[in-house]
Amino acid sequence: MSVRVARALGAWGWGAGGCRGASNFRPPPPGSVDVAELLRDATTADEEPREPAARRLPGQCSVLLFPGQGSQVVGMGRGLLRYPRVRELYAAARRVLGYDLLELSLRGPQEALDRTAHCQPAVFVASLAAVEKLQHLQPAVIESCVAAAGFSVGEFAALVFAGAMEFSEGLYAVKVRAEAMQEASEAVPSGMLSVLGRPQTKFTFACLEAREHCKTLGIEDPVCEVASYLFPDCRVISGHLEALQFLQKNSSKYHFRRTKMLPVSGAFHTRLMEPAVEPLAQVLKAIAVKTPLVSVHANVSGSRYMHPKHIQQLLVKQVVSPVKWEQTMHALYERKKGSDFPRTFEVGPGKQLGAILRSCNLQAWKSYSHVDVLEADEAADEDL
Repeated sequence: MSVRVARALGAWGWGAGGCRGASNFRPPPPGSVDVAELLRDATTADEEPREPAARRLPGQCSVLLFPGQGSQVVGMGRGLLRYPRVRELYAAARRVLGYDLLELSLRGPQEALDRTAHCQPAVFVASLAAVEKLQHLQPAVIESCVAAAGFSVGEFAALVFAGAMEFSEGLYAVKVRAEAMQEASEAVPSGMLSVLGRPQTKFTFACLEAREHCKTLGIEDPVCEVASYLFPDCRVISGHLEALQFLQKNSSKYHFRRTKMLPVSGAFHTRLMEPAVEPLAQVLKAIAVKTPLVSVHANVSGSRYMHPKHIQQLLVKQVVSPVKWEQTMHALYERKKGSDFPRTFEVGPGKQLGAILRSCNLQAWKSYSHVDVLEADEAADEDL
């Protein structure tokens, strides 16, 4: 394993209780392994002169994709417990969160797991545990990783994987984010609607008319806007429930092929989440974010982060801004005709990002794999 990868894995895998934050950052409960001690050897090796690494061909590289909220399912994590350090990640998560995340992930109930305050940390930890599985079974994939991206809360997991922040810091930020978003969503009846349209679909016009409809119902300053760009002609629209219901009722007028309400509690990635901005901003200010060791693409822009300060700024902005996932897929996979594509691994529950990749870039999808987190593991379960 290269020094670069060793340091990244050490930073998030074993630094479960470390905290580089400023004094105003309330750290999670202590009791974990000291990341500095575990990275000492890697740091020493990093200081030694070494030959520059040979540039890999695209077909020899890998990209990791981290899923977001909505991918959670009871039982996730069961197929990961046999792999090194996974139980330690969940033990560290219990100290940070104050409850048994592993028990909730394995046994539910689903209604509790679906709560924003629970499912965001659950998906975050399950995704990084899936990386542990991938590292154990195919270490060359981690070694050859050149880029990562995560959908919504998955972006935090991608940044932790890339060494931009430690596991405990990332999880604590996710905890604050999730609890603040849960509170904001409970303040206003709102939700998210997945819409598969047609080339002639005008999403902006549909949202405008939905907002006008809400005004006739007496709703002041209604919200209805695109919250996620998934793939061509497919968007997620967030806003007041009345607006989303209006769109479903009038789907034929706007040339919608299919609509589906998502299993989330609020209008994420819109200004209805503004109450969650400041709590997250305060936590992120206290984290000493580092430059990612592999390229990580931001949801807000679709482009890769260029500076640690941008990470802190855009993670906050992401809460009230649309997820530009389609744009991210283009940035990651656009290349000259005939060029090879990197191997892509979706690490975490569900295969939604793989399905989106297939619709964005069929050739890139042909090199896609999913790291299963639900695989039955009776022996490990008996040890719980």
